Amino acid sequence: MGLELAYSDDVARATESLYAKVSGVIPRIEWPAYAPVIAEINRLKREKDAVILAHNYMTPEIFHCVGDFVGDSLALAREAARTDAKIIVQAGVHFMAETSKILSPEKTVLIPSMEAGCSLAASITGADVRLLRQKYPGLPVVTYVNTSADVKAESDICCTSGNAVKVVETIAKDFGVDTVIMIPDKYLARNVAAQTGVKVITWEGACEVHERFTAQQIRDYRAAHPGIVVLAHPECPPEVVAEADFAGSTAAMINYVGDHKPQRVVMITECSMSDNVAVEYPQVQFVRPCNLCPHMKRITLNGILHSLQTMTFEVTVPADIAVQAKAPIDRMLAIK
Repeated sequence: MGLELAYSDDVARATESLYAKVSGVIPRIEWPAYAPVIAEINRLKREKDAVILAHNYMTPEIFHCVGDFVGDSLALAREAARTDAKIIVQAGVHFMAETSKILSPEKTVLIPSMEAGCSLAASITGADVRLLRQKYPGLPVVTYVNTSADVKAESDICCTSGNAVKVVETIAKDFGVDTVIMIPDKYLARNVAAQTGVKVITWEGACEVHERFTAQQIRDYRAAHPGIVVLAHPECPPEVVAEADFAGSTAAMINYVGDHKPQRVVMITECSMSDNVAVEYPQVQFVRPCNLCPHMKRITLNGILHSLQTMTFEVTVPADIAVQAKAPIDRMLAIK
């Protein structure tokens, strides 16, 4: 990593407090490979007036050591809208970078890899949404943030896994309907419908990480680890959510661990999440299922460094799409 950067006494001193934080999840023998890159990224951020928005699925050396703002997609969207920095580096996937650009059009938004996509975002287009509106006239369209800007532009309101229930209830009431179109995650839509009583028309999209979990896996975890607390993401199939003790967004799962301090827990979501939460709650034992998101893992420490050094890859959104897409995002952010 970073062959031109050396692990020196100065680097060791500059990064000592960061290593103390992540020492439970990054072995000491690996730290000299990470530390020079971390130190240089943090120096470049100061020099260039940049911030890094790091999603909960980033690896710990990114999440805890270079991320300025960390959290789920809702939290990062709020930070993108309010930051005063000139440059935003999105340590997440492409739709998140688009959202940051839409909310802060005057900023330079960078993503370290243009290949950091999303199976959900790839499952639907703006043209698909227009066809849905023709098929179901008068029904509001609730669009998950895990979508491209052109899909958001065709929507009435956006949602995240953290506020989907409230968004669906609010938009159904505002439109005076008992049915909404909720795209593109079929599992999130079904799980929300079960909680709200609002009927949903779904799209056949799914997260390639969460759809792999099964109810039998949850039962196996319980058999192997008696007393374990199971936290599931609502992008999982409904039968998986039904087996869990709690279902919620990545932020809600973290809050659950902080509030309840379970002795042993398994988070049914992308596997880096457990490492990041374990840093904050070392007294909790995490059983780690390892379903990796191949797209999130395209964002690396070296990639972030290269992005800041070369100002690549800049994310842009056509002005007409950005204007149309901002309205449903703003409606989402207005719901508390």
